[in-house]
Amino acid sequence: MIHGINKYITKRIVLLYCLLPVVLPVAAQQTSLEDCFRIASNRNLVMQQSRASLLARQYHLDVEKQRYLPKIDALASYTYLSRPLEINLSQVRDGIVDGSSRQAVNAANTVYKEITGNDLSSAAQNSLYNTSRNIIGGIYPDYNPPLSRQSYFLAGLALRQPVYLGNKITAARNLAESEVASGIINTQLVEKDADYAIAMQYIRILYLNNMLYTQQEVVNAFISNDNYGEQMVKNQVLAPYQKSWTKVLLSQARTFYNNLQMDKTNAIIELNKLLGVPLDSVLTITGKLVYNTPGVLQENNDFWQNNAAYQLIQSKIATAVTAEKIARSFSLPNIFAIGNLNLYQHQLPVTIAPWMVGLEMQWNIFNGTQTQKRKKAAQQLVEEVKLAEENTRQSLQMQLAVAKNKIQAAQNEVNTTDSARQEIATTRRLINERVMNQLSSLKDLNDVILMQAEIEKAYHTAVLGYYLALATYWNITGAPERIAGMLRIRN
Repeated sequence: MIHGINKYITKRIVLLYCLLPVVLPVAAQQTSLEDCFRIASNRNLVMQQSRASLLARQYHLDVEKQRYLPKIDALASYTYLSRPLEINLSQVRDGIVDGSSRQAVNAANTVYKEITGNDLSSAAQNSLYNTSRNIIGGIYPDYNPPLSRQSYFLAGLALRQPVYLGNKITAARNLAESEVASGIINTQLVEKDADYAIAMQYIRILYLNNMLYTQQEVVNAFISNDNYGEQMVKNQVLAPYQKSWTKVLLSQARTFYNNLQMDKTNAIIELNKLLGVPLDSVLTITGKLVYNTPGVLQENNDFWQNNAAYQLIQSKIATAVTAEKIARSFSLPNIFAIGNLNLYQHQLPVTIAPWMVGLEMQWNIFNGTQTQKRKKAAQQLVEEVKLAEENTRQSLQMQLAVAKNKIQAAQNEVNTTDSARQEIATTRRLINERVMNQLSSLKDLNDVILMQAEIEKAYHTAVLGYYLALATYWNITGAPERIAGMLRIRN
């Protein structure tokens, strides 16, 4: 029995050991922001979707690279006519009558020459020709005889080799290459956006840890005040109604703490979704966010070149230029080498050659103004993408300036609230001493605790705003993962 239990436990441990690297770090270990980036890289659904899209574009490029190869098709046809084919003898009447008459004259002249050694006279030949013509013309059919079959079957191989397509093949391959390049950049953009969203969510969880710690201190303070008030009531120093208000504050503090716990639970669920792991996965994130200055922020003059969104717009310029080339190629001819190998024919009234080769040209002479409209549309697309590139650059410059201002404003707020929290801590200590000496009321102490909690929350909110602005700054400069090195966490 004990051996069976041990065997079961061993299997469960092995199973958990196998699953942990796939889902999360070991539960007792803190899950760092770098861990989140690593997990999302393998599990995030949006990342997987972008990679699948890139793979599809690469396959499409492989197709375009082989477009210059000949195409060989197996062809087979079965045809059933509503009525049998008819031979139109009236169209060939003169040729048959004249040819048959001359053939009769030549035959008679050959026989005569074999006997006499001389040719028939011209008069005899003319007479014989006219006689034969009258006889053959008289018996020549005056109707079109039908063939007996109404169904036919053909089978063969057809070859079609592009020779010249007005640069359409090259342009199509260039278009596919630009689509692959766009797909690569799009994958990078998706990854960076995911890293940015994960970093923002992780920072919020650390902020909630700060808030939970602060609120727990408030709860503990009100518990202490409630116990002290209970003692004061017993000693008839404090009226019961004055002590009961402390219970109300304690109840409110506990409710707010529980709500913060629920907010953190929801934040963990949202982070799990971003990571691509099951929503009920356990993430151990208990660290608290500590204010830390990264020093002077200095970005490159052309920082937008490193931003994946800007790079994606740039890649679309190449796509638009290639589309313009394709539009121009519609006015050029297409030339194909063609061939056919006849493999089988059944009940066909004519004999087809066993094979044939040739050249085929296709040149659109008139299609209204479609070609011109395609050219203009492609040119406008190029212009549109260039304008989008400039707009993206200006937008990134604007976002960076705003992010830097937010960082500065958050730093100012942090400094201000930090000074306030130091002052309120001193005030609370003094009032606490006065309460112990019965120089201040319990209500005064409760009020200063509430005031201190609000100042602490304001401070932590300012630190949150600072890190969120800092994460936004690094995301704009094209390196959202750098925020992981800037976070200062205290357990």
